[in-house]
Amino acid sequence: MKLGGGALLLGGIALVAAAAFGSRALGVAGIGLVLAGILGRVWVVLARSRAWAVVSVDPSPATEGDAVRIRVEVRRESRVPIGSATLRARIGRLGDAGCRLRAASGEISLGRPPRGRFRISDAVLELGDPLGLESVALPLELPAAVVVQPRLVELETLFSDAGRLGSDGRRLLLRRHAGFDFHSVRGYEQGESLRRVHWPTTARRGQLMVKELEEAPHDTVAVLLDCDSAGAAGTPPDSSFDAAVRAAGSVLRAYSVRGRRATLVTTGSDGATVGIGSLASDFGAVLAALAAAEPDARHPLDHMLGRTRSPVSLAGELVVVTGVLEVRAVDRLLEAASRRIVSVVWVDAPSFAGRPTRAAAGVLRLTAAGVPVAVVRRGDDLRAALSIPRVETRARA
Repeated sequence: MKLGGGALLLGGIALVAAAAFGSRALGVAGIGLVLAGILGRVWVVLARSRAWAVVSVDPSPATEGDAVRIRVEVRRESRVPIGSATLRARIGRLGDAGCRLRAASGEISLGRPPRGRFRISDAVLELGDPLGLESVALPLELPAAVVVQPRLVELETLFSDAGRLGSDGRRLLLRRHAGFDFHSVRGYEQGESLRRVHWPTTARRGQLMVKELEEAPHDTVAVLLDCDSAGAAGTPPDSSFDAAVRAAGSVLRAYSVRGRRATLVTTGSDGATVGIGSLASDFGAVLAALAAAEPDARHPLDHMLGRTRSPVSLAGELVVVTGVLEVRAVDRLLEAASRRIVSVVWVDAPSFAGRPTRAAAGVLRLTAAGVPVAVVRRGDDLRAALSIPRVETRARA
């Protein structure tokens, strides 16, 4: 029972007692309690009106390690006075949070949250009457989210550059320019050059078949972030998936600084594909996609690697960031490496769960085939892990 209802009940009892014993003091107290209860009920009716809030997140967007605050300013249609106001809401996976409002404004401190995009939902404004007898809860629409971007590292060199440097330290020009890739075969048409004939298919079908070519942007780089939950271990922000997100963003930024056209592709259930034409104008969209990335892929890595006519298959260079290297994915990577430049960042998920680790069979196969592989374990310096010196040190070891 709310205090307002209790006041009415006690007031009624007091009035009955005053009439029975002829006590004026009890009568005055009973009348006061009844009036307070009635006024409380009237206040509830008047206070139930539409309310809305203006929300700002500071800083916005935030970066891992920043102290984040949500500032709220509430407005109500009703002008009935209130005694107290409290705001409560759910901040994504961070859980419930709230604050007392003073002069219709307040601030929720989230501390230093991990990377992620946290939607503000289930917001309720709780108002109390001036006498402290009644309260009312008003739902609030807060169409806002707290975005915490990954903290990236600046890379002067990339681990994949090791195989592209000559003995004198100069960079070898291994990049291919835009050209045409073999896509499929079709029937020969009168007047076409015989140089386009695909002889193996012609011999098999017994009729002239020609190669169908399509333009391929060989100068682009695709950075593929594998969002397979099997490669996620540990607790954010010190989880293997968060390390993978930082690695993907750092590698992508390094290519953008070099002036390369690059594309971020994630394999999550809400998979993102974000192209970068300019570091200054486009990288914010990449950071937003990385902030929202979750280890919730519906398909394993080999599914994305096997897709045709996708940014991953058309890019001239492919960088895969993953914590899972199954046999089929490794086969796909080796097949791709025969046609273009491929490198892999392997995040050792067991190390983030405190379990002993050993060299993965997939890593050994890729390294033996000449595919550059950077290994990231818990506690590693990410800048060192993704740069040439760290790779060279592992090679000597």
